[in-house]
Amino acid sequence: MVYGYCRISTARQNMERQERNIKGAYPDAVIVKEVYTGTKFQGRKELEKIVAAVKPGDRIVFDSVSRMSRDAEEGFQLYVKLYQAGIELEFLKEPHINTSVYKKAADNCVGMTGTEVDFILEGINKYLLALAAEQIRIAFRQSEKEVSDLRQRTREGIETARLNGKQIGHSKGTRLNVKKAETAKKYIKENNRTFGGHLNDEETWKLAKITRKTFYKYKRELKEDLL
Repeated sequence: MVYGYCRISTARQNMERQERNIKGAYPDAVIVKEVYTGTKFQGRKELEKIVAAVKPGDRIVFDSVSRMSRDAEEGFQLYVKLYQAGIELEFLKEPHINTSVYKKAADNCVGMTGTEVDFILEGINKYLLALAAEQIRIAFRQSEKEVSDLRQRTREGIETARLNGKQIGHSKGTRLNVKKAETAKKYIKENNRTFGGHLNDEETWKLAKITRKTFYKYKRELKEDLL
C-alpha cells in the first residue's frame, strides 16, 4: 500500500501541488489530506491514522520533509520508529534521506571476519550508520529552522510597520474592503466542503484569515447566489 500525505498550514500553501507531485510518482497512491498549523505530530489526526494503519512493506510518500514534521527531534524519532517497523518513507524533494538510502547504508556495512580486526570493522559500520542518521537529522533541523526564520521575519515586519506608524490589523469598527471580501469568498467557494472542497468550516475561516462571523456571512451569501 502506498499512502501520499499532503498537509497545508497556511492559505499560501497549495495542497493540490503536493498531491500532483505525489500522484506523478505514484499514480495509485491513496492521498490523505490534512490542515494543521502546529509543529507537533500529536494532533495531526490524519497522519496519526496512517501511522496506525501501515504494515511492513507499506510506503508513505511526502512532497517534502516539512510535510512529515517541522519539529526536528520529533521528526527524526518518528522516522526511526517507522523505519524499524518496516515502513518505507519517501521524500520527493529530499530523496537522499529516503529509508531506502538508509537501508542501503546498513546493508553495505562491512562484514565481520572473525579475526582481531573485527573491532575496527565494527567501528566503521557504526560510523556509516551514524553518518546516515545525521543526514536525516539535518534535513529535519533545516525544516524546523525555516519555520523559525519565517516567524522571526514576520515578527520583525510587524514591529517595523508599527514603529513606522502603520495600522496593524483592522481598526475597531472597520469592515473588509470589497477586494478582500471577494478574495475571501473565492477562497471559501474553492476550498470549503459545502462547495466541494476539502476544508471544514473552522479550517476554512482560519486559513482565509477572516472571523467566524464573517465566514458564515460570506458562506450564506455564496449559497444564496447558487439558488
